[in-house]
Amino acid sequence: MNSHSTASPTRTSARHAAVALKWQDVVWLGAIIAIGINLRPLLTSISPLMTTIRDATGLSFYGVSLLTSLPVVAMGIGAFGAGALARTIGETRGVALGLLAIALACAARWTASSGAALWATALLAGAGVAAIQALLPAVMKQRFHARVPLAMGVFSASIMGGGGLGASLSPWVSHAMQSWQAGLAVWTIPACAALVCWLALQRRSCGTGAAAKPAPAHASTLSLWRTRRAWTLGLYFGIVNGGYTSLVAWLPAFYQQRGASVAASGSLLAGMTVFQATAALLLPLAAASFRDRRPWLMLGLSAQLFGLLGLIAWPDAAPLLWVAVAGAGLGGTFSLTLVTALDHSTDHRVAGELVAFTQGVGFIVAAVAPVVTGLVRGWSGGFDAAWTMLAGCVVAMMALSFLFSPRSCGQWR
Repeated sequence: MNSHSTASPTRTSARHAAVALKWQDVVWLGAIIAIGINLRPLLTSISPLMTTIRDATGLSFYGVSLLTSLPVVAMGIGAFGAGALARTIGETRGVALGLLAIALACAARWTASSGAALWATALLAGAGVAAIQALLPAVMKQRFHARVPLAMGVFSASIMGGGGLGASLSPWVSHAMQSWQAGLAVWTIPACAALVCWLALQRRSCGTGAAAKPAPAHASTLSLWRTRRAWTLGLYFGIVNGGYTSLVAWLPAFYQQRGASVAASGSLLAGMTVFQATAALLLPLAAASFRDRRPWLMLGLSAQLFGLLGLIAWPDAAPLLWVAVAGAGLGGTFSLTLVTALDHSTDHRVAGELVAFTQGVGFIVAAVAPVVTGLVRGWSGGFDAAWTMLAGCVVAMMALSFLFSPRSCGQWR
């Protein structure tokens, strides 16, 4: 792996982008969307129903916050096992296993009546999400080697869009069915649908010999645990996404304390995810023709900072504007950070391992963020100090962004 081989796909991305998509590519992108929709409702469906869940289960604020944090912890820890899973059963089967875990966890929530049961489903679903998020990028880099920003943008946008659906659809289902469990369990349906789509797609791929096979044990000798760049990407990804997990956990509660209804606060969270999804698709596409991703990372971080400053200074003046701008920054930076990680190698398996490690470290860091935000809120008596802490983290990540030069992507080992 050298500087030339690593940088060349980025230099040629603009030329490949002009080639029209084939119908097989569109089918693959459709399957990626179906999968991505299932990766965030387990987080965003909790927050609008938090008061109802607390009343029904007796959970404390800390206990119910674990329903958001535990899946993110599982996403992080599970990502570290992605390499072994890929070598054992292959990326495509690993993705299917992840979808099955999400479907089973959501189905179990239909009968869940205690905090312990909900925590168990949160861990199972988080492990399923970890497998998908760690393995699918390697599949996408192999399948869309000339259009990685497009594939990653579509995947990230579908993740954020699914988060918006979780925040808006789960309260509606809960009200219609007069059951908060139904609002959480409804996500079994899209998980099963995505699993069927993925298996059908892989069956067709097997017929053409295009299916991904388990990686040989000696495919990579790189130890990411001893690689400074891997840790830098992981911490960067985690601190940036700590803003997402914190807002998902506490934004509705913040506006409910300011007099908003459960439905209105859930709509704000859903609105934020709409802008997340849009930016998650558009920012990587805008950056696709440029070798240097840093100006675009700075743009996403600046938007996130602007939204947080609005929540601090004028929260009631234009709440939708603040959450929309912050959401756009979060979504765009999320997907572009993963694209930046994939830039570090032309070998899809090495790139996939780096992305998995980045997410492993990152999601553990992001899981801690809502807990710390809640503690800061409890210590200060309000959310201003918590939002200020998040804004300070964004400024620090702006400074860190300067390390990701195109040259460093080719000399990172």
